[in-house]
Amino acid sequence: MLRITELKLPLDHSDSELRAAACQRLGIQEQDLLDLLVFKRSYDARKGQMMLTYILDLTLPAALLAKLLQQNANDPHILPTPDTSYHFVGQAPVQLPHRPIVIGFGPCGIFAALLLAQMGFKPIVLERGKKVRERTQDTWGLWRKNQLNPESNVQFGEGGAGTFSDGKLYSQIKDPRHLGRKVLTEFVKAGAPEEILYVAKPHIGTFKLVGMVEKMRAEIEALGGEIRFQHRVTDLLLEPMANGQQQLRGVRVEATHADGSKHHEELRSEHVVMALGHSARDTFSMLHERQVFMEAKPFSVGFRIEHPQSLIDKARWGKYAGHPILGAADYKLVHHASNGRAVYSFCMCPGGTVVAATSEEGRVVTNGMSQYSRNERNANSGLVVSINPEDYPGGALAGIEFQRQLESHAYVLGGSNYNAPAQLVGDFIAGRASSSVGSVEPSYKPGVNWTDLATSLPSFAIEAVREALPAFGKKIHGYDMHDAVLTGVETRTSSPLRITRGDDLQSLNVRGLYPGGEGAGYAGGILSAGVDGIKVAEAVALDMLR
Repeated sequence: MLRITELKLPLDHSDSELRAAACQRLGIQEQDLLDLLVFKRSYDARKGQMMLTYILDLTLPAALLAKLLQQNANDPHILPTPDTSYHFVGQAPVQLPHRPIVIGFGPCGIFAALLLAQMGFKPIVLERGKKVRERTQDTWGLWRKNQLNPESNVQFGEGGAGTFSDGKLYSQIKDPRHLGRKVLTEFVKAGAPEEILYVAKPHIGTFKLVGMVEKMRAEIEALGGEIRFQHRVTDLLLEPMANGQQQLRGVRVEATHADGSKHHEELRSEHVVMALGHSARDTFSMLHERQVFMEAKPFSVGFRIEHPQSLIDKARWGKYAGHPILGAADYKLVHHASNGRAVYSFCMCPGGTVVAATSEEGRVVTNGMSQYSRNERNANSGLVVSINPEDYPGGALAGIEFQRQLESHAYVLGGSNYNAPAQLVGDFIAGRASSSVGSVEPSYKPGVNWTDLATSLPSFAIEAVREALPAFGKKIHGYDMHDAVLTGVETRTSSPLRITRGDDLQSLNVRGLYPGGEGAGYAGGILSAGVDGIKVAEAVALDMLR
């Protein structure tokens, strides 16, 4: 096959016009084009006219393919189509010395378990939360009734935190092996729309993710894997080694039954994938007590900001706002404040809602989510400020305590009932408390308490956000509108620590422990976490085969 890149056509073009443009680009007759596949479609509005930009893979007769590649040897936009298919690193033997264990069933854990199952290693998955549909009911209990289940919520349960998000499936990671393509292909197989394979910024949305996660679980089980819900890992079984390291021999688990009773057991394995989410704070503490090497890392804290989606559409698309191909507009903003802090938009959710995302009692955490349709009235995004380990000295776990202090204060500011503190942007900039809603209705459930957010974040963060809002208003007209809503606090943008691993993807000082995904500090979103799960599964498989 032959690949064409940077082929541009107007927004409203037909399939026949796309074929004709490809043939014209190559100087061939349309009857010579055997097949055309859209590999990627993005948009470009930089010159005032909205254009769609394509990467196309064309099937041509062998002789013509060879001729065109020779003729265009110096053209960087006409190349052989690369092999983006996935190739397994090995296959498990009939007899396994032990089964690998995967801790956590978010995107990283799902793909680690799926790949291990597809290679015949029959993994055991331990997930502290519930199955995704039961978990959804518990999550609604917080949103609708102010009732939190600390073990089943936005953070914990089948599908991970990404289940209650926009379902974004794009990333800026380097991916020379096209592992992201494997992730997307598996999602399509599980029921995602095929467009995620080619649109520039694919997303799924919560409702579609629920069914997909269930189908992926079923495949893992059909291949001999086992998923145990409401199984929380409480300890590691370690054996000292002569070189000062420790060898992992298994894990201790606390299982919760339907009647609320608990039992404890030990599971033996020398290959354990630690696919924690960024909110598994008790597990981080256990790992730290067991002297698993980890270190503090930067993260960000801030608010959720809401605008009318129509305002964002008009600012981004102009006269093309509302076009069905473009959908609800998103944005990405960065401002480097005069105090040295970076303020940026994070996890932008077009046509979505702000949701309660705490996993601990007496704390308030916000996040954003959208459905596949993205048709809610508001756009929301994290508006966050970079935080460095120097801001919270005290070791690897100090960032967790820093987050907790902000979340506990937000709980009080919100009324101590899981409502969130909120303020109008105009009042925030002016430094005065808000007392009532304006033209933008906040979407956060269970509800908001109008207040002054000045004490909700460190002073340097408040100062940076106040400076950034008018600057963003110059980039997106109306961004700093008086009635836009800030809801606090957004603290779990990423893990505040990294469980450092070596080139073999094992812990630096615990052999057999494979930290992976967002909680371990190696991913930032569904796609990158899924890719990291694949990498970790491959490392486990290769080590077991050796």
